[in-house]
Amino acid sequence: MKVLLILLASLTALRRNVMRSALTTLGIVIGVGSVIAMMEIGNGSSASIQKTIASMGANTLMIFPGAAASGGVSFGAGSTMTLTPGDSDAIQRECPSVRATAPVIRSRNAPVIAGNKNWVPNEIDGTTPDFLDVRDWPISDGAAFDERDVRNAARVCLIGQALVRELFQGQSPVGQEVRLQNVALRVVGVLEKKGASMMGRDQDDILIAPWTTIKFRVSGASTANTSAVGAVAGTTTTTPRGQLYPGSAQGLFAARSATQTKNSPMPVRMITVDQIIVSATSAAEIKDATAEITTLLHERHHITDAEVDDFNIRDMAEITKVMTSTTDLMTKLLLVVAMISLVVGGVGIMNIMLVSVTERTKEIGLRMAVGARGTDILRQFLTESVMLCLAGGAMGIGLGRGTSYLVSRILHWPTLPSVEAIIASVVVSASVGIIFGFYPAWKASRLDPIEALRYE
Repeated sequence: MKVLLILLASLTALRRNVMRSALTTLGIVIGVGSVIAMMEIGNGSSASIQKTIASMGANTLMIFPGAAASGGVSFGAGSTMTLTPGDSDAIQRECPSVRATAPVIRSRNAPVIAGNKNWVPNEIDGTTPDFLDVRDWPISDGAAFDERDVRNAARVCLIGQALVRELFQGQSPVGQEVRLQNVALRVVGVLEKKGASMMGRDQDDILIAPWTTIKFRVSGASTANTSAVGAVAGTTTTTPRGQLYPGSAQGLFAARSATQTKNSPMPVRMITVDQIIVSATSAAEIKDATAEITTLLHERHHITDAEVDDFNIRDMAEITKVMTSTTDLMTKLLLVVAMISLVVGGVGIMNIMLVSVTERTKEIGLRMAVGARGTDILRQFLTESVMLCLAGGAMGIGLGRGTSYLVSRILHWPTLPSVEAIIASVVVSASVGIIFGFYPAWKASRLDPIEALRYE
């Protein structure tokens, strides 16, 4: 009951000077509004920066095969092929900190021919559709190949903007064919322009195809138990083991029956890839993703703690450091601006409350003369201060959200709604009312009733 009476008395006191109360809350309105608007604009900008840096590989891990050694001499990373497409699938399936994975097979640089023009791209990669997700690389024209193309080793490819410029003079190449190592590939999509990498390498000078196409058609490798499946045009072919004469259909051995094949299946060689690229769920999860991948590959490759890993995991630590420092700097800047805005609004509240105590000295003396205690006076003035700040905070939330919306619609800046900023604004508004309203309320509660009644 006493709390209700204090609230009613505070509302009555504030309604006596509506204009002054509104002007008093103006500082809090502007402070809270600016904080929310800047936090939403800052969150949008930070998310945009993180997305841009992530596209450059900030949250990307690269897994390479290990190093072979002989006679105490190491041949360097990648000298022994130990990674498989199954490892890539297992990492994506069993590692919670991993968002996407893609196996990659690097083909040697060779000219890509279209009509009477040719160009040697920086990269010729065989991979899966998830490669575009890992690299955050959208398609600007056409569409990406799918898993069915990978399974069927389809003769399709994606090309970068550099190849579009050099081979097709900027015209759409979708549906046209290019030749790579005398293998015709149909262009199904064009990658968006990505520009140079952190090392200055042109990322748009690239051709991407299903890894099965690169491995089995372009490079001429095979998973079967034969010496070669198809040789590249212009090279010397070899005679498969068991064939009597080159080019003849007559075999040296009799064909195996269905029963023999079922009872003693022929071994299939392990399919290996040159590397696996992994995208962590965020830059902060890179360490967890590395630990999870290491544990999983130890299990799959049967590596004990005493043995040397047959793989290497590399991350983009330098890019991650730049991204973290940029985000931290932006957050601290917004926090400083928010503190300044709210301190200015709090000083305005304290100033008006001191004026109110001076004007209502006789009222305070009269209330104390009829039995009000100092704590009652303190609570009343604190309640008035907090109510002013909460009202200003509510209006400031509307102002901040409206400003953020207008900035997004008119200036087309990225913004991101922040529920945390709204909750924090309400809490900070109440805190400002208590902190800056305490001294005027304490001063009012310490007045002498006799001196207060005689005050003119």
